Amino acid sequence: MLPSSLIQSLQTVKGFEQQAFEAVHASGEQITSIRFNREKAIGVRQEAEGDRQEDALSFNHHSTLLIDAPVLWCPDAYYLTARPSFTFDPVFHAGAYYVQEASSMFLWEVLKQTVGETAQQKVLDLCAAPGGKSTLLASYFTDGLIVANEVIKSRAAILTENITKWGADHVVVTNNDPKDFQRLENFFDVMVIDAPCSGSGLFRKDANAINEWSEENVNLCSLRQQRIVADVLPALKEGGVLIYSTCSYSKQEDEDVLDWLVEELQVSSCKLQINADWNIVEVKSDAHKAFGYRFYPDKIKGEGFFIAAFKKTTGGVETRLKEQVLTVPSKQEMAQIQSFISLPEEYVFFKQNESFRTIKQQWFTALKLLARHLYIKKAGIELGSIKGKDFIPSHELAISTLPLQSFAAIALDEQQALQYLRKKEVIADGPKGWCLVTYCGLPLGWVKVLPNRINNYYPSEWRILKD
Repeated sequence: MLPSSLIQSLQTVKGFEQQAFEAVHASGEQITSIRFNREKAIGVRQEAEGDRQEDALSFNHHSTLLIDAPVLWCPDAYYLTARPSFTFDPVFHAGAYYVQEASSMFLWEVLKQTVGETAQQKVLDLCAAPGGKSTLLASYFTDGLIVANEVIKSRAAILTENITKWGADHVVVTNNDPKDFQRLENFFDVMVIDAPCSGSGLFRKDANAINEWSEENVNLCSLRQQRIVADVLPALKEGGVLIYSTCSYSKQEDEDVLDWLVEELQVSSCKLQINADWNIVEVKSDAHKAFGYRFYPDKIKGEGFFIAAFKKTTGGVETRLKEQVLTVPSKQEMAQIQSFISLPEEYVFFKQNESFRTIKQQWFTALKLLARHLYIKKAGIELGSIKGKDFIPSHELAISTLPLQSFAAIALDEQQALQYLRKKEVIADGPKGWCLVTYCGLPLGWVKVLPNRINNYYPSEWRILKD
């Protein structure tokens, strides 16, 4: 049963139709949508100009997913006819797609209309876990630098796992409070704040959210959302794009926050061009007529969502910040790394604890600034570590989008792949030494082939526990 106080509060909100709204929540219908990882599908997909349905099937021919229809506002995104058990799909574990709610993928269209195709942008996803928007940002800004932040430690671990599986080398994962970013004044070109909210937009997806909803929590969330934006906004450049979103229907967390943004933080609202067939409702805030876009599940194929975009109208020159000195490998260590893997010249190497990592040269200075002012959980791609004369490769390397064609690979069938993902014994033929194991051409991780056995190096904390 939907909270009566929520229904009452929505009576005057544009686009709300009580009968249809209550009916769709009572229907029990569940919508499942995914977004393919174009960087990982490159070896298994075939181009189909102008035909996204055929394109999806060519993306999908190596998986058991049943594609229904495209998500109209995001490329490479599709609804499924039914929700499968993603746990038992090796392609999912390989990072070839991300399961993401369709409404939230509208972020792509917002970026297209407000940022366009500007190159080499520095982008902050402030409230990033579990990683849906961060992986979308990594796909949109292919030559940018994505900083994916999560303040809650346990959720930051989930974020790191999902970013690792996506495989992009231009993402940095941080675990910081929003106010910590004030040290990076005028640093970011784009800022995405999917603010913690009361969660009413997820009622259909999560029935427990109904029991946790209250008017008091809505008001607390509104205040927290304002604090979060105020704390982090100094890190956005003048002229930079701020994208604010929630999964709440409540005006206090949506339109009222837009008014507060315009009034207190010197930002200007961006109006978007919306295809009428999408049934997204354009709204305006009461005082400053700031534009917002609301998604109702009785009008669109997705869950409740709200999003708005702004340009920052004040600011200054990017602050000169001191850099953290990152340790680089010694000549001997570099020789050992390069004897194991050869990367294009644009990649630089550095050490984090005992591990060797790599990132593109163009982002190394920015990384050194971030490392001085923030706590970094992951940056670029971990290559591995050195033990004596041996180089021990990292799982991150195996499932990254770095070029790995020089490594020996062992192709697994579905049952072998699931055995590997359970971190159990794999019986297969392969050359001695380190080998990638693959499923349908997608790397799943490392094994080491010995004379009498194969050692499974899949991360224990990620293994499939279900039978």
